Amino acid sequence: MSHLPQDLHDIFPHAADRLRELKESDRHFRSLADHYAMLDDQIRRSETGIAPAMADEHAEQLKRERLAVLDQIAAIVEDSAS
Repeated sequence: MSHLPQDLHDIFPHAADRLRELKESDRHFRSLADHYAMLDDQIRRSETGIAPAMADEHAEQLKRERLAVLDQIAAIVEDSAS
């Protein structure tokens, strides 16, 4: 269980400039990035006790959704690097 936010710039430090460009120019990417940040914040807040604890099933569902969104983001970042 990680209590640290998992910012996209920390996950993809080699693509920091590209992440910024995509957020500014690609509405779909910006939506994915915002959704990822919202999911990560919900998970972190629950894990750290800032927000009420959530049921294990719900927490796992949010983590799976966060991972799926991250996979989509990684694919876009990888494709844009080509």
